[in-house]
Amino acid sequence: MSQEVEVVRNARSRRMRLAVDPRSGAVRLTLPPRASLRKGLAWAEEQAAWIASQRAKLPQSRPFAPGARIPFEDDEIEIVWPATTGRIPRLDGDRLLCGGPREGLERRVERWLKAEALRILSEETAEYAQRAGVGVTRVAIGDAKGRWGSCAASGSIRYSWRLILAPSLVRRATVAHEVAHRIHMNHGAAFHRLVEQLFEADPTPQRNWLRRHGAALHWIGRS
Repeated sequence: MSQEVEVVRNARSRRMRLAVDPRSGAVRLTLPPRASLRKGLAWAEEQAAWIASQRAKLPQSRPFAPGARIPFEDDEIEIVWPATTGRIPRLDGDRLLCGGPREGLERRVERWLKAEALRILSEETAEYAQRAGVGVTRVAIGDAKGRWGSCAASGSIRYSWRLILAPSLVRRATVAHEVAHRIHMNHGAAFHRLVEQLFEADPTPQRNWLRRHGAALHWIGRS
């Protein structure tokens, strides 16, 4: 095929389904267990125009290039590449000063954002954990496409580093959500009451923000 397609078989599927992941642009073909792979791929090929229309709706890539403005907490910062500063990015007001060679600039900016994400998320996790009276054994970051946070029974919490690109209340609502899982490892009524108690507000607007805008965060830093 001209377009690479990820094929997934789903025991619950009754018919073939095609989807374009808004976070990556990947094309996924879901087939019932006994469906013909050949027929499925042929059908997907026939949907080339639909795939193109869906991809046209995807967020635009926003690479970490000199002069680019990227979201950071509740504001935007500009990536400034002056040769006179050090290699390690440094925040100066709304400017992220990045020295060193042009090659590798994107990696240095991403490393800085990840370090900031880990620092801030660790602080906020400790704050909410103290409020909830629970312990957290470890805070880590990753870049999962399917979730913004996860809490293990061991007490380890992992977040997407891209939360640093979201509004601070969105990030904090996510932290409250994961810390609440240290008491309720489910999404029952008691869990949601605790999240609201920890966050000190209804987190529904923040969850809705992630549903509407979260996919776009995965296109920041992509060329």
